[in-house]
Amino acid sequence: MPILGIVSGAFRVPISVEYLVVAGGGGGGSEGSGGAGAGGFRTDPAFSVMAGTYTITVGGGGAGGGPSDPGSVGIASVFGTISSAGGGYGSGGAYNIGGNGGSGGGSSGGQGTSRGSGNTPSTSPSQGNNGGTGIAVSPYSSGGGGGAGQVGASGSGAQSGAGGNGTAASANLGGATYAGGGGGGGHSSGATFGSGGTGGGAAGKNTGNGNAGSPNTGGGAGGTYSGSWVGAAGGSGIVIIRYADSFAALTGGSGLTGFSTPVVSGGFRTYTFTSGTGTVTFP
Repeated sequence: MPILGIVSGAFRVPISVEYLVVAGGGGGGSEGSGGAGAGGFRTDPAFSVMAGTYTITVGGGGAGGGPSDPGSVGIASVFGTISSAGGGYGSGGAYNIGGNGGSGGGSSGGQGTSRGSGNTPSTSPSQGNNGGTGIAVSPYSSGGGGGAGQVGASGSGAQSGAGGNGTAASANLGGATYAGGGGGGGHSSGATFGSGGTGGGAAGKNTGNGNAGSPNTGGGAGGTYSGSWVGAAGGSGIVIIRYADSFAALTGGSGLTGFSTPVVSGGFRTYTFTSGTGTVTFP
């Protein structure tokens, strides 16, 4: 919670802050696994902040799963009271369900209609989407992980589902696309891997260890093909904040990468945090 600053006995005026808070993407599973879900995507063009101290955390991607295991849920990213949930893990093993999270992980080939749920815990507006479903019969195609802008595609015939596409940040915050879901993995019965969603989601694999989500995008990892290979990590998250430079620079920031290099342009200060956790104080 913020600590209100007082100057000469009066409350300071609120600062209007534009923020983007993207959590770490889910880690990928092994053995015909679904794609992992993207980290939660939350943004606001005019969030009112009082002078005081706020926690910022940039969540890391979830770890990949070992042979025949699911991955791990991504780590939440935080700006004060705003928290984006980590992406749901990609399933592992022929009958596993993708994990819940900012966006949900896709389900393995063989699982059928179950899948990981997005926007967990619930926020409004939604921070992400559900994963896709697998096919319960041969060739056991798997589902793609959900993305911030789109549900993960379900497996269809011999084609595993693509990861759901992410969402673009505002032009003020650079306009890049974040939080794409990972593509479903292939299967030994003939299913082909799915592509990754735009915004850092990784493609699935037919051979070899899994593909990792892109760093600082919150992208979900892709699924793998065989239990002899292991899943990869989800992409780390990012936190960006922007406010008028008529207000003084932030102080604090120990442990946060990006704190020492704000961009001051066009009447605004923009801080891009790419790793770590710590506190910053608004003037």
